[in-house]
Parts: sequence; C-alpha cells; structure tokens
Amino acid sequence: MALKQIPTSQIELGMYIHSFEGSWLSHPFWRARFLVEDQEKLETLRESALDGVVIDTDRGIDVAVKADEAPPPRGPVLHSDMKARVRRREPAAASPARPAAPARPIRAAAPLAGSATVAREFGNARRTVGQARKVISKIFIEARLGKAPRVADVTPVVEDIHASIERNAHAFSGLMRCKTEMEAIYQHMLSVSALMVSLAREMRLTPQETRLAGMAGLLLDIGVSRLEIGNAMMAGQLDDIDEELWQRHCYIGRELLAAADDVPEEVLHAVMRHHEHMDGSGFPQSLAERDIDLFSRMAAICDRFDLIVAGAVTGQAVDPAEAMRMMMETEDAFDSEILTRFREALGVYPVGSFVKLRSERIAMVVDQDPSEPALPTVRAFYSLAADKHVATKTIALAECYGEDAITGVADISGLDLPPVEELRERLFSASK
Repeated sequence: MALKQIPTSQIELGMYIHSFEGSWLSHPFWRARFLVEDQEKLETLRESALDGVVIDTDRGIDVAVKADEAPPPRGPVLHSDMKARVRRREPAAASPARPAAPARPIRAAAPLAGSATVAREFGNARRTVGQARKVISKIFIEARLGKAPRVADVTPVVEDIHASIERNAHAFSGLMRCKTEMEAIYQHMLSVSALMVSLAREMRLTPQETRLAGMAGLLLDIGVSRLEIGNAMMAGQLDDIDEELWQRHCYIGRELLAAADDVPEEVLHAVMRHHEHMDGSGFPQSLAERDIDLFSRMAAICDRFDLIVAGAVTGQAVDPAEAMRMMMETEDAFDSEILTRFREALGVYPVGSFVKLRSERIAMVVDQDPSEPALPTVRAFYSLAADKHVATKTIALAECYGEDAITGVADISGLDLPPVEELRERLFSASK
C-alpha cells in the first residue's frame, strides 16, 4: 500500500481515495475508500470543505508531476499491522530504554479528559441525548419496516457524541449510567457508540476511524429491530431470549445495512461480528482471532461492558468498576491489548462507580486522571462510620498526596440513599 496526502485541488479521475482529512461533516460521502470514476464525484470532492485526502497510488493513479517540479512528498502511512494500531502512544519524556515507536506515525490527539468539567459537560450531554433519542427512535422504527438508516440521519448523532467526548471524555458515558426513562435498547446504542469513540481515541485512531467506530457502535444492534422481542429486553437477562433468535440480529443487522448505499465495510463487519470471541467461543460464526477485524474486536469489548453494567448479563445492574473487573477476568474472549486500552480509556474505576475510601466514606467517581487510571476524581457523600449523609466533597485522588484512597468497590444496597440512577445524576450535577 502506497499512501500519499494531497489537497483536494489535486484530485483527479482515476485516483483511489483511501481516507479523508477533516470533519465528517465536510463531505457527503459515507465510505472513505473508493475509486474516483465520474466527474460528479470529482467535483464534489474538489468543492468540499475537507483539508485534504489520502490516496492509495497502488490502487489508482498518482499525482502528475511536472518536469520542472520536484515530486510531492509522500504522506505518512496511516495504516500498518493491527498490533501497531492498538499500541499505546508513549509520553515524549520516556526513558531511553523505551521500545521503538510503531512504524505507523500517530498524530497528536487532544487530552482524553477534555477541558470541560464533568458537571458543565453533563448539561451539554443531556441535550445531545435528547436530540439523539429522537433520531434513534426514528431509525429503529424505519428499520422495523426494512429501511436502512440514512447517512444524513445517523451522522449528526455520532458527530454530537464525538464532540461531547472531545470536551470531556467521561461526561456522556456518565450520563448514560443515569438515564432511566429511555427505552433500554436506545440507551444501549448511545452508550456503546460513546464507548467506541472513547476507545478509538485512546488507541489514537484517525479522526475518520474514530467516527466510523462511533457509527459502528451506534448501529451494532440495529438488527434487534426486526426480532420478535420487546424493546425492554436489554433490561432483562439475555439468557431469557431464545439463543437462535438472539443470534439472528447479527445477520439481520448486516443485511439491513448492506442494502444501504456505501455503508463502510468496517461498520458491516462490526455489526456482524460484535459477539465473536478471540477464542472462538462467540457467535454467530464462531470466528477465532485471525478472522476478527479491529473494529469488531473493539465492538465486542464495548458492547459486552455496557450489557454487564445494564444488567443484561447478570439480571441486575452492575457497578461499572465491578463490570470492568469482570471484563478483565474474561480476557481470553477479547483482544488483550485492546482490553487494556479500554481500561485505560475508562479507568480502573470508571466514571459512575461507587467506591469505598480509606476514610470510611463512600464516594462516586466523577472524572479520570489520564496519567493515573487507578486514581480518579471522586465525590464523597456518605460516612460509613456515622451511617449518614455528609456534605459532598470532591477529591482528586491523584493530587491528594495519600490523604485518602480507594479501598474497593462500595456496596450501597441497604443504605438510606435515593435510587442509584437518581443518586448518580445528583452527584454528577453537583459543582463541587
């Protein structure tokens, strides 16, 4: 593969577009990789607001070089083997003994924690969810009638989720732990999309790939719309659903999306394979490691985690920190390197987890420190010693110099507290 980055003004008929440089809203194309075969597509590309494109000169023509000009510099190779793409980017100040960086150059990404506080972004996330729910409801209803999602409908949802995570990497996912009035399937679709975006950013995938990951997460369970089960099924145990019927949603979802125009292969693969396991124990095709693509490996992790948290696996909701522990214990089913990146993206104690502190207080995790996955920011609200509510206090554990620490996941059942979802929302909304 010979990749080269060029401005849109240099695009010609016969070039093979490998990827886009710029916002997804800067162009009308769903698929990033295609041969420029007609004048209309060429003019659309040249007139778009893209910063540029990456072409593959092995699959299409190269940029013409005039005799008195030096050849244009080759752009960076944006893709290499799967392991290199999963590898975490090391800090610039690492020691000389650090292993060499992967062959694929990785552009710098914004800090994963974002600049907005969780409390401030929580309000933005609420508005995003409200708008997204209407779109997803429409998509789900139309899918029941056999109509594949339209790009114009789905793209803004992913773009809004992506923008929220850019501002704060954890507020949107935190809000998903609070929503009780949404139908479970819609909540699951939004949650997995957000998890896929967060994981893609942690893996330093390109902006285009990150948005594709979000799109895949949003559409993983679109096939459920055609099954003869209720929307509330995600709130119960998956074991209660006929196994053969449940496995059909992977085939149905892929067929539904394949009928649409130019749905990317990455999305189709993820929809079909998000229940496949690395050890071959998954479904619907019992694929093993070598047959499972990158996006499907990511989707398997994000989908399973959210199902565990929502209670679809055990029959009752699970604290996010406990769900993370359960995921790490079943790592043979998942790509171990991607699973590690997932834990680093969400933290050892993900946002929304209830934890017990050394000071005999219970707190909820409200934010993460990207450099210290095991030392999040928490909001203490209950004294176990006094067995009563206390004034909320926000503690950045990575900066409190050992004054307090997490001793484990808290069991808040039996305490005089509001329902879990209501409690989370109150604590997230508190300013301090």
